[in-house]
Amino acid sequence: MTTTVKNIKTVVRRWHILDARTESLGRLASRAAQYLMGKNKVDFTPHVDMGDFVVVTYAAHMKLTGRKLFQKKYFHFSGYPGGIRETAMKDLLATRPEVILREAVRRMLPKNKLRRMQLRRLKIVSEGTHSFKIDSAEI
Repeated sequence: MTTTVKNIKTVVRRWHILDARTESLGRLASRAAQYLMGKNKVDFTPHVDMGDFVVVTYAAHMKLTGRKLFQKKYFHFSGYPGGIRETAMKDLLATRPEVILREAVRRMLPKNKLRRMQLRRLKIVSEGTHSFKIDSAEI
């Protein structure tokens, strides 16, 4: 018999700390997305927001494979004629590395109403120190 979570108040949220220096961008984003969705739990229910908190440290030192650093571009369109802006990945990595990881994770989450709530639990830190209160027993 399959059990499902009916009440959001019964969900127990844990904290996971991921180091961006140990894995490539895609593998790191995939692991973070699974934790945020709650797919690592036995009683995973797709329509309930039951994911965990994820803290990613050392985002400024994340590994990138291939020629992504020089070839990949991020686009933003304001909606006005001539309002498209493009930023190279190497420029974004130098100035705002957390944007690269947040976009990779956001694109791996399901495109539904739960995505915004799941992304709020993703905490990205450029260096190793963070100020989040995490119990060591929950890691």
